[in-house]
Amino acid sequence: MKLTVKSDYATRAVLGLSRHYHTGASLRVEDLAAEQNIPANYLVQILIELKSQQIVKSVRGKEGGYLLARSPAEITLGDVLRCGQGHIFDTPALSDPNCPPELRRAWQKMKTALDETANAITFQQLLEESAAKEKMYYI
Repeated sequence: MKLTVKSDYATRAVLGLSRHYHTGASLRVEDLAAEQNIPANYLVQILIELKSQQIVKSVRGKEGGYLLARSPAEITLGDVLRCGQGHIFDTPALSDPNCPPELRRAWQKMKTALDETANAITFQQLLEESAAKEKMYYI
C-alpha cells in the first residue's frame, strides 16, 4: 500500500486546520500552505475536495480562508484519506473471480484492518499526542 502525495498533503492540511480550530478563525490558503510546507496552488485543489466532503468549509471576504467544518474529534484519518483517494486499500484481486479465495480473504482482512485503524484515529487524538509531547521534559 502506498499513499499519494495528495493524501499526505490533505492530512497535513486538516491537522494544520485542527491546530487552529479552537480560535474559530479561518486560515488563508497561503498561511496554511506555508505552515504545512505544501504548494499553495496544489493545496487549493485539495481544500476544494475536502470541502466537497464536508471536512472543511470556506469563508469569503477579506478575512476569508478555510476552517474545519466540524471538530477535530469528529474527523478521522480515514475520512481524509478516503476523500483524496477513495478506498484506503484496494486491489483488483478483491473482485477478480480468478483470484484464489484464500488470497482474496487475506486482501479483505488487510482492507478491513486498515479501514478500522484509519477510522479509529481522530485529528483530536493527533493534537493531544502533539500536546503531550510538548509537555515532556528532557534531561
